[in-house]
Amino acid sequence: MRAINPTTEELIAEFPEHTNDEVVERLNAAREGFERWRHTPIVERARHFRLLADELRRGITHLSRRMTDEMGKPIAQARSEVEKCAWACEYFADHAGSLLEARHIETEASDSYVTYEPLGVVLAIMPWNFPLWQVFRFAAPAMMAGNVALLKHASSTPGCARDIVELFDAAGFPPGTFQHLFINNRKTEELIRHSDVAALTLTGSTRAGRAVASVAGESLKKCVLELGGSDPFVVLADCDLDHTVEKAVQGRFQNNGQSCIAAKRFIVEEAVYDEFVARFKSAIEALKVGDPHDEDIDVGPMARKDLRDELHKQVKRSLRQGARCLVGGEPLDRPGYFYAPTLLVDVTPEMPAFAEETFGPVAAVVRARDTDEAIELANTSDFGLGASLWTSRSRGHTLVGRLRAGFVAVNEIVKSDPRLPFGGIKDSGFGRELAAEGIHEFTNIKTIYVA
Repeated sequence: MRAINPTTEELIAEFPEHTNDEVVERLNAAREGFERWRHTPIVERARHFRLLADELRRGITHLSRRMTDEMGKPIAQARSEVEKCAWACEYFADHAGSLLEARHIETEASDSYVTYEPLGVVLAIMPWNFPLWQVFRFAAPAMMAGNVALLKHASSTPGCARDIVELFDAAGFPPGTFQHLFINNRKTEELIRHSDVAALTLTGSTRAGRAVASVAGESLKKCVLELGGSDPFVVLADCDLDHTVEKAVQGRFQNNGQSCIAAKRFIVEEAVYDEFVARFKSAIEALKVGDPHDEDIDVGPMARKDLRDELHKQVKRSLRQGARCLVGGEPLDRPGYFYAPTLLVDVTPEMPAFAEETFGPVAAVVRARDTDEAIELANTSDFGLGASLWTSRSRGHTLVGRLRAGFVAVNEIVKSDPRLPFGGIKDSGFGRELAAEGIHEFTNIKTIYVA
């Protein structure tokens, strides 16, 4: 497991994989930890999560620097990520009790009700792009429900994985309730099949999701998959153009463009197409690219060289098929894995910039004749994670039902929130995280019927 600074291309640290004996030891500890944690009163679980929120805020400077060092996240965005993790801990500490209450249902029985019981050891396979948030987004609801966690984090952010474990330890979580493993894909597959692992969750690519779901299916294990996205950003003629352009820049270029829920396909109604493109171009040209530790930069490096190279191939293939590049379109000639913020226009559905997920700072603009064609183009995708619609509020209410995605925002970018369920459809995966739906995912929804 190697952490390489994407800004300098220098090796930060290298960690050996855990041996088979170490994996077995941690799996045994998780099994034993579950038997204790499942019987821990929910108020006590909540106490630990509130302490965890305190630890996150206490360590915000170190944690944000770690993320910036290991994957290039702009430092201000890294601090926001730490704070969001603390919010999730506090939210589920405050609300898990009511979300997990038995639900009484009137039937012919003297009593009939539904309970929510934890499943056991949940394996979490987590990505590098939000190296803290993705973990806490899973852990807070799943563990407040009484499950325990084994974390298999991305190999490029090993320092973040170790920091997270230290946070749980500092908050006094009992042994075996939260552990991490440095393991490769083969050992991960073996772990999915292991009888002590009750369920799993993965945030990652569609390809990885298919592989994991196949193994989980063979083992008849519950899994939640949050996979890739190519979110449409649908701009209609009656939008507030100033607000829309501002949010278009934020939605595409936050986290250096490396987000499953980033706006990627900007589908613009013809009546405002030229003005939107002109304003969007100016805003992209004004973005500051540089060292992500600097407070005033907007875009840092991509996390890895191979990711930058793949993005550039997608751009070049789209250009060969007729797209035009108005801004950027090239890796920057400087140390680090920097790619210039890029604006492609005249994009059509057969091009990679439309049909594939572009995981980096590249915006693809598509012209639509009218509202009906804009909605049709938005739905012309194998993905279905999020979508945003930019129009009047009243019109937005009438159109949201026509967009096929797990999350649809009107006049706001797509973003996860502990109070709302989050997840996708189609090639973007299945299952939900966060809110009531998320906390119930890793429970046995048990029906009790007393005659």
